[in-house]
Amino acid sequence: MNVIIIGGGQVGAYIANLLLESKHHVMVIENREAVLEKIREELPLSNIIAGNGTDPNVLEAAGIKTADVVAAVTGADEANLVATTIAKFEFGVKRVLARVNNPKNAWLFDAGMGVDVVLNQANLMAHIIVEEMNLDQMMMLLKLGGSNYSIAQFKACAGARAVGQRMGDLSMPAHSSFVAIDRGGEIVMPSDDVIIEEGDNLVIFADEATMDVVHALCTGAKAC
Repeated sequence: MNVIIIGGGQVGAYIANLLLESKHHVMVIENREAVLEKIREELPLSNIIAGNGTDPNVLEAAGIKTADVVAAVTGADEANLVATTIAKFEFGVKRVLARVNNPKNAWLFDAGMGVDVVLNQANLMAHIIVEEMNLDQMMMLLKLGGSNYSIAQFKACAGARAVGQRMGDLSMPAHSSFVAIDRGGEIVMPSDDVIIEEGDNLVIFADEATMDVVHALCTGAKAC
């Protein structure tokens, strides 16, 4: 899969690393020099383009004509909307994702602006607060707009049922699956033989109905 990520900050770099670990082709577009310096230490130089993600020429240089997905995840809603509109309507990208930074702008992020999936982080944080979930144990990464599915990160705590178990032996609830493990900064891809260790940050895809079950399985009753 060919993916273009516009914005090389924390969110963009995290997504890029996960996709590269899964052997997808990824190009990250970033125009801030300080951010470029940082991601040049984290990502292969061949996967980074210095430029403005709202510039059609830069997008073409990144390979947008053959892109399967474009994700606009900068910290500026205006830039994300311009980028998604260009990606969808000028280049005809099939799947376009956009990050919403200011919840007051969420109503703008729709199909009319070329957005297929909205990553509304403010909405996710509100959901966590309402559900009274422990932020030391769980962090929502993104919600797939218009669906009940989210990607969340759980910290594996001592005493949790998942700790010390092979992934292949875990009885994960329906409508949930492992995406990756962040183990001290090293990304470990899921497989049946991987053993979950205390302190692992488990990135999991699940729907709302099973999120609490996954939370209990991975973290147990106590904070860690």
